[in-house]
Amino acid sequence: METENSDIKALILDMDGVLWRQNLPIGNLPSIFNKIEKSGYQVVLVTNNATFSVPQYLEKLEGFGVKLHAEQIINSSQAALHYLANIYPKGGPIYIIGEEGLIQTLAKGNFYPAEKNVLAVIVGMDRQLTFDKLSKATLLIRAGAKFIGTNADRTFPVPEGLIPGVGAILGALEIASGVKPVVVGKPAPEMYRIALGRMAIGPQQALVVGDRLETDILGAQQLGCKTALVLSGVTSLDAAKDWKPPPDWIVPDLSHLIEIINEKATL
Repeated sequence: METENSDIKALILDMDGVLWRQNLPIGNLPSIFNKIEKSGYQVVLVTNNATFSVPQYLEKLEGFGVKLHAEQIINSSQAALHYLANIYPKGGPIYIIGEEGLIQTLAKGNFYPAEKNVLAVIVGMDRQLTFDKLSKATLLIRAGAKFIGTNADRTFPVPEGLIPGVGAILGALEIASGVKPVVVGKPAPEMYRIALGRMAIGPQQALVVGDRLETDILGAQQLGCKTALVLSGVTSLDAAKDWKPPPDWIVPDLSHLIEIINEKATL
């Protein structure tokens, strides 16, 4: 499906599956971002991946030849911090299944790792996950700690294919504890709202680009943003065609999308 793009003022881009697969870029990223800049679009990157902090994402982007500013990066660890800080403004002890980027971000709100008497159990991507971590988290949730997930992505794209994502970890803990987690990442609208606020635009002026229908596209559609699904990540063309309502664009990758919207803008 195609749509008018005369009202588009900004692009909100997912990262994994849109810009890269793990450490491999998808397309010529410096060229892509140069075209975005020349077209006058504002751009913010919004990702469910909480493994990196904002400085780490900026470093990764620079390694691909792309220079952005900190305010152009929003990830689910920031959404988790925002959620926790609203409940516990003074911070406190939490049990974390996750990596350094999540730990560093939560520390900004004075939330620190602990294994007893915790306020919450927060779960992000953890590539050093162990049965011991799952056991401790289960016991804490059963004892009454709030259960929070950075996202519910069932899989995570790597060059070899798809591996278990945060949703797989949440599923195990939900079954073991009998408690359903609060998920702060996409499709929850919080990160998109932060992005719109930073760019001072309305939902109809933003084009959200993602590779997941049930998170990137669903969240954007619920908020009223225009959407573009790229097939460079986890979603097949058949699945994209079956999605209702369909994304405004379905394209092979971000490079193709930029060419299409720039071409239409000059007509």
